[in-house]
Amino acid sequence: MKIPKRIASAVINSLKGGVVPRTGLPYIAVGRETEINALLHDVDIISDGGASFRFIMGKYGSGKSFLLQTIRNYVMDKNFVVADADLSPERRLQGTKGQGLATYKELIRNMSTKTKPEGGALTLILDRWISSVQSRTAAECELDPTDPEFVKKVEKNIYEVINSLNEMVHGFDFSKLLTIYYRSYVNGDDESKAKVVKWFRGEYVNKTEARSELGVNIIITDDDWYEYIKLFAFFLKQAGYNGMLILIDELVNIYKIPHSITRQYNYEKILTMYNDTLQGKAKYLGIIMCGTPQCIEDTRRGIYSYEALRSRLSEGRFGRDDMKDMLAPVIKLVPLTYEEMLILIEKLADIHSQLFDYEQTITEEDMVNFIKIEYGRIGANKNITPREVIRDFIELMNIVYQNPTVNMTELLNSESFEYAKTELEDDNAVADEFAEFEI
Repeated sequence: MKIPKRIASAVINSLKGGVVPRTGLPYIAVGRETEINALLHDVDIISDGGASFRFIMGKYGSGKSFLLQTIRNYVMDKNFVVADADLSPERRLQGTKGQGLATYKELIRNMSTKTKPEGGALTLILDRWISSVQSRTAAECELDPTDPEFVKKVEKNIYEVINSLNEMVHGFDFSKLLTIYYRSYVNGDDESKAKVVKWFRGEYVNKTEARSELGVNIIITDDDWYEYIKLFAFFLKQAGYNGMLILIDELVNIYKIPHSITRQYNYEKILTMYNDTLQGKAKYLGIIMCGTPQCIEDTRRGIYSYEALRSRLSEGRFGRDDMKDMLAPVIKLVPLTYEEMLILIEKLADIHSQLFDYEQTITEEDMVNFIKIEYGRIGANKNITPREVIRDFIELMNIVYQNPTVNMTELLNSESFEYAKTELEDDNAVADEFAEFEI
């Protein structure tokens, strides 16, 4: 397996730092076939005009973000627009001080397509939409682009798309802004284009400013930002894309909110999104949210503390560890098997040797011993995560590369070789449980 050095470097450095690399995932993809297939089934539904909502549940380091990134790359290749955001104390689904709007801004900022995978694709999408309408019109009527009749036909096709949005909530204002953008595009008015993009990004702080600059009496707020996500999804289909996928990670930041009423408001927003997608009120839209078992299943302050969600999401009586329902709303990530982890570290060893141009000295036997020692810890079967194993193995490879004379067996068995802490060994994991209490 040959891998470019820049990608090899990104993979090794990202994994060592405990984060998922944006590139090079196919080189290290192992396992998760059933989970991926389940999510790809949703992608087909979205393309056909449907909608989907999934939770991915797993411990810290279990592969939630990796799975999200894998799906992200796949759907972009399938002509989808992807928007992702990590929740934080400043970014929530609902808030009174701009926290909900902050999440919307992050999603729009990270809006990505195949040609612009790193985000910031909003302007590109709008320009592509107009130019594609112009190209389609030119092919249909075979008129010269300078012909006034051609311009009229383009406008007619533009307005057909715009008018299809009017029946949706806030669709009229959304359509009005698209019209302004189109006219600015045709007239070469970059300043007006920038103002429309600013509005779509949720950057107008009050209605007075929006009215004076654009002539619209509405701005995107904490309360209604999700309605605009639905509008974007429908518009993107009309603009030539197959749909929109929203990826939201770090649900644990809602779990950590100390005030129960504020948490409930956020769970209400999740319920709204969930109901919309399942009842057909949203089209061409997929939403995937990721969280830990604690922040989802805890009936005291997790998602399951909101009865309307718990009754919809909780597992039925027939599911077992060895026989999961992958079509259920919540996908639980099971630990990778020994064999899968062995394949993964073999791939990492190959990538590491290519990155630093050396002949690989770590044998298959060494790797097997490494896996045995990692999984030999008390409670490892249930609590160890791929992130911990990967970080330990990359550290091991770095040490061996820098110290060619080191004996692998001695190193693995030495007390000085420290493992990455499991979730149970991490003091912060316990502390979070009592975040609501003050001493």
